Amino acid sequence: MASCADGSAAASVWASKGWPSASGWYAWPDGRYNYTGGVFQNREGQLPSGVSYHEYDVYSRAKGAQRDAYRIVHSSTGKVYYSPDHYANFYLLSK
Repeated sequence: MASCADGSAAASVWASKGWPSASGWYAWPDGRYNYTGGVFQNREGQLPSGVSYHEYDVYSRAKGAQRDAYRIVHSSTGKVYYSPDHYANFYLLSK
């Protein structure tokens, strides 16, 4: 079961990579890869409006493997949100 701690750990690694904005696979410390899909549109309006967002996977895997539902979303204001269920729910990780 994924936890906010897992999201926080992944956010730390993505932050160390400078929060890349281009979608693609990125090498991860465990020798596997993690994916960012690029821009998160916030179409459902669950997060504050007037802000831009990018989405990132929480768990690493073999490059090209199917993605799971766990995401972190980083805002242009620096806030980081965790979603364990592909954007059905969000939890604020950092302010």
